[in-house]
Amino acid sequence: MKIAAAALLAFAATTNGFVTPSPSSASTTALNSFVQNAGAGVGVQQGQMASPGGGVQPARPSGRPSRASQAARVVKVQGNSLKTWGFLDPRVERVQVKLETEGRPLNADVELWQGPDNTPVKMRVYIENGSKRPFNAVVETPRGPNTIAVRNIGQMEFPMDAQVLSVDGGAMAQGNDLRTIQGGALRTYPFDPLVDSVELVLKTDGRPLNALIELLQGPNNKKKVIEIYTEDGMDRPFSAIIETPGSGNVIRVVNTSPVEFPLVASVQPYEVGKVGDYGEPVLGGDSDAAMATTISQW
Repeated sequence: MKIAAAALLAFAATTNGFVTPSPSSASTTALNSFVQNAGAGVGVQQGQMASPGGGVQPARPSGRPSRASQAARVVKVQGNSLKTWGFLDPRVERVQVKLETEGRPLNADVELWQGPDNTPVKMRVYIENGSKRPFNAVVETPRGPNTIAVRNIGQMEFPMDAQVLSVDGGAMAQGNDLRTIQGGALRTYPFDPLVDSVELVLKTDGRPLNALIELLQGPNNKKKVIEIYTEDGMDRPFSAIIETPGSGNVIRVVNTSPVEFPLVASVQPYEVGKVGDYGEPVLGGDSDAAMATTISQW
């Protein structure tokens, strides 16, 4: 009896050393609380997604970037290199493309890829100063998935910053005061020095769109040149914001298609009187408006 009692006491002492796992401790294991994000290469909690900077931010069911994350999505594109942005969500109907440099020239090719060997939108961009006059355009992306490809065709010494974001909702750009430009014809739009930026919209009645857009400041002084092609100018019109700092700015739109393919263009002031450079002299001589508002000193 004494031996049995001693064995029973020893067994009771050993059982007191074990602790039953609680539900809270069992749910905090690495397998249950983390999901490996293959794209980011980091562990992310369920209901969250990895941010481009390596942190963690709440998941967005809509699949569109928030306002706070827009500044973190700038990508450096070195000379002679290519970067792509894929949009798998078919709800993304248009994206904004912004390219700029630190003051150096900008040479880039921007393309929209939709399926194998299908490029419905192509753009060739040249800017004399990518900081003073950045490239800012909206590309229509109906019927996803779509991919935006940005290629820096400049030399290694001329990198650029690229930012591609989905645009939240809204209808496509319609433009105001639309003017028809026949195939092979051109139209010029001079602007007052008070105009800081210009909104430009080009579209067709469903035919292909081929156009050359130039920002001139002075005789034959091209500050920005954009060559644009879209396979359907109604389904994918071209819209952009063109910065026009200084005076003597003229937008020239050339329809490079044959006469059978006209286009309609809308070129309107977007921002007026914010920079305050209206005191600069007008390049190319005095205009009638300047002569009418000039106060004589004699």
